[in-house]
Amino acid sequence: MTNKFLILAFVFISLTCLAQPVSETYLSTRVVNGHSVEILDKNEFQYRIEHRFGDFAGDFGGVQTAFGFDNAADIRFAFEYGVFKNAMIGVGRSKGNGIPYRSLLDGLFKYKICTQNKEKGIPVSISALGTMSYTYMTKITDTFQISAFPEWYHRLAYSSQILIARKLTERGSIGFNPTYVWRNYVGNDDENGVFAVGVNLNLKLSKKWGLLAEYYHVFSNAPIRDFRQNSLSFAIEYQTNGHNFHFLIANATGIGETQFITNTDTNWLDGAFRIGFCISRNYKLKL
Repeated sequence: MTNKFLILAFVFISLTCLAQPVSETYLSTRVVNGHSVEILDKNEFQYRIEHRFGDFAGDFGGVQTAFGFDNAADIRFAFEYGVFKNAMIGVGRSKGNGIPYRSLLDGLFKYKICTQNKEKGIPVSISALGTMSYTYMTKITDTFQISAFPEWYHRLAYSSQILIARKLTERGSIGFNPTYVWRNYVGNDDENGVFAVGVNLNLKLSKKWGLLAEYYHVFSNAPIRDFRQNSLSFAIEYQTNGHNFHFLIANATGIGETQFITNTDTNWLDGAFRIGFCISRNYKLKL
C-alpha cells in the first residue's frame, strides 16, 4: 500500500512539474543593451544605473584616455515597476551620446503574452515592448541639423518589439526580437521608420554567473547606413541578493532602443568599442 502511494505521489509531482511554465529564461529584464522576455513581478520595483565609457582603442581611445575610462559615452538612471502580474512600466533619464541627441527622457511598457510551457504545448515565451524617448536638449539655430527641432514633436522617437525566446536547456536560451523604430525627425539621408531584428544568446555558467551575447541588424537603404553600424555586444552577468550586475563590452554608445539600434556609428574593427556596466536592484513593495 505504501509503495502504491509513493508511486502515485511521484506521478502526480512529475505531472505537476511538467505543467509548470519555464522560469529564468533570462535572469534579468535585459540581455545587454536590449530587453529580454522577462518582466518584473507584480509590485516589484527596480532601480537601474547604466554606464557606457568611451572608446577602448582607436583614434579616441588607448592609453591617453585610460582605454575609455576617462570618458562617458552615455549614462542612464531608471525606475521600473511591475504594475500587475504580466506587465511592467519604466521611466528613465540618460545623458545621451550626442548622435544626434543629448538630455533624454524615456518610458516603456512591457507585457508578457505567454510563457514557455511544455505541458500546454507553448514552445516559446513572448513579450511585447513599447518604448519612447524625448530629448529636451537646447535646440540649435542651424536649420540643416536634426537638433534644430522645428516643432516640439520632432524631439520624440518610438520603438516597438516582439520579444521571443526559448529556453533550450537549463543552461542555455536563445532570443529573437523583431523591432520597428520610428523617429519623428531625421536628416535627408535617413528615414523615419526603420525595421531591425535582434538575436541574443544566454549561457548560464552557474546559478549566479552567466554569459550573454546580442546583435541587432538594421534593414535600411538610406544613404546614412553607409556610416552607421549594427549593434554587437557581449556581457558577463552576476546575480546575488536582489542585485544584478552586467559587465559589458559593446560598439554602441547610446542606451535605449531608439538610440543604440539606429544611431550606432562606431566600428569594432576600428577599436571603437567600449566597456560598460549595469547595476540593478529589485525591491518587493508591500502596498
